[in-house]
Amino acid sequence: MEARMRKLVLMAALGALSSIALVACGGGSSSSSTTAASSSTTTTAAAGGGGGGGGGSTISLAADPTGNLKFQQSSLSASAGSDTINFNNPASLGHDVCVKDSSGKQLGCSSVITGSSTTLKVNLKPGNYTYYCSVDSHAAAGMEGTLTVK
Repeated sequence: MEARMRKLVLMAALGALSSIALVACGGGSSSSSTTAASSSTTTTAAAGGGGGGGGGSTISLAADPTGNLKFQQSSLSASAGSDTINFNNPASLGHDVCVKDSSGKQLGCSSVITGSSTTLKVNLKPGNYTYYCSVDSHAAAGMEGTLTVK
């Protein structure tokens, strides 16, 4: 019975920490909504470049499956507009994907995931952006790349 109670307390604590992590990725003035569906999530950021209603691209991005602190792609390209980043993290170490503009302003951030996929939607104007993992010091360790929007 005592072991069962410990397990329940641990699960509640993990749930609370996950909620805090999601709030931390909110990014100031951007509005975001997260929808969970089985092993994938979708995050929409109505901020950033405001690339207009149409256009945009769907981009695939993956974390290194061996657990190294890097993305499999170091650079991506997209069309201006409403862009969708399909992010897959096959590793057991938690990662997210965030996008910031050239001034360093965070435009959107997905939820932190392990062994699953998530989708980040962000409106972008033409220019250069940085995508990165905001977990701990993953970006400083090299988990970032360049997104060029035309």
